[in-house]
Amino acid sequence: MKINFKLLLAAFLTAGLIPGAMAQVTVVKQDGKKIYLDTSTLNRNISVGETFKLIIGQEKLTNPKTGKELGFIYHYSEEGKIIEVQPLYAIGELPQATQYEIGQEAVITPARQTAVASAPAASALEEQKAQTAASAPSAAAPALVANRKIKTYPVLEYEIISAVKADLNAFPGEEIAALDSKGQLRVYTEENNQLKQIAAYSFSANQTPLTLSALDIMHTGYAQLFAVVYDAAKPQITTLVLDATDKDIQKRDTLPYFVKEWGCAADKKLYAQKPFTQGSKGGDVRLLEYAKGKFSLGEKVFGSRGNWLSGMNWYPVQNAETFNPIFTFSNGELRVRLANGKYVQSPSLFAAAPNRVKYKQDIISFYPSVQVYGPAGKAVLAAVQNVAKFGILSESFGSYKSSKIHFLTYENGILDVRESIDLNGVLYDTNCTTEGILAPQVVSGEQTVLTEIYR
Repeated sequence: MKINFKLLLAAFLTAGLIPGAMAQVTVVKQDGKKIYLDTSTLNRNISVGETFKLIIGQEKLTNPKTGKELGFIYHYSEEGKIIEVQPLYAIGELPQATQYEIGQEAVITPARQTAVASAPAASALEEQKAQTAASAPSAAAPALVANRKIKTYPVLEYEIISAVKADLNAFPGEEIAALDSKGQLRVYTEENNQLKQIAAYSFSANQTPLTLSALDIMHTGYAQLFAVVYDAAKPQITTLVLDATDKDIQKRDTLPYFVKEWGCAADKKLYAQKPFTQGSKGGDVRLLEYAKGKFSLGEKVFGSRGNWLSGMNWYPVQNAETFNPIFTFSNGELRVRLANGKYVQSPSLFAAAPNRVKYKQDIISFYPSVQVYGPAGKAVLAAVQNVAKFGILSESFGSYKSSKIHFLTYENGILDVRESIDLNGVLYDTNCTTEGILAPQVVSGEQTVLTEIYR
């Protein structure tokens, strides 16, 4: 399912469609009033009786005072109905035989989720109350997409490279901390379907932010933030340990390691790796520990071969007896090292790394995280694929157009893609929450759609 957030927002404002309920498809044939729609790329079944509209035009929306581009307003054809469904396409019928171009896009909306501009009648309100999580979402209620609930938070006006959701301070429940590309770390609470900023922290001009983690490793009752930065003045990679309160963010310590969280919910742990020096590879992956008021490196987990804890994980994928190292390689493959020392690899996917730093003469890439969860021996791997605009291996963020999250399993010696979700923004990184995967989708240089894909 193509989750096009600009399109969803415009459709909601101009056509009264409920966000999250639409499926975007392509017109492949027209025969009078009949429109043939390609549904082969969708992750849900289309049913007879659903409605659709063709996108017949768009106009750019700009603030006349500031000149800021706000997106597009989309214009639609008359509404038609789906009259026949085949395995890879659907046939819809329009009220009139107006001729449209092949290749135009259309949106399909389930009939029971179609809204009108006026307030719903009392009977409709009662029906809404009876709907399950698969019904139309609000900012606080997840939508069901391809058997997975997806929650979309209000848009953040920053280029977010990493975000976490954890209990960070004395406010009830969990907060969201978001790290942006310009060196700002902000903490938000969710109130009335809005994200309210409560605290912020600024890194120095020489520090390029790389990734963010959160875990109560100090056993204070609240999670500490671990922000990894590259300091070009030194040059070196360090991790800042930060405490967030209901008013500000204070630095507690600076660690000479690359620190990253792996695991989900109660299984989450922090792993660390010693900083690189010119010409050397990364050190061994070790557990980060805290005792007697000090952080230290614990036992060795495995040798990372210089991947810098990005695009990696450590989980019992093969069976319940053995933990397996998981690596993202630059050629796009996701590899799992088995107990016998051999590797099993995924289909070749473009594992693009939008986050890069220049270290002396080298360009060092930091791949999006690989999330792993589920029972030991029956694990699910959630890996990111950033898609280039022109189908080439891009070396700049501006050449990426979208992203995907692939859900893979290891069965019978094969690492196979079982499900894929198309996203409209580019992902620098993901993090695992109590219930799902937090994916900050950068849809433009100054806007990020924060999305939580439930496991």
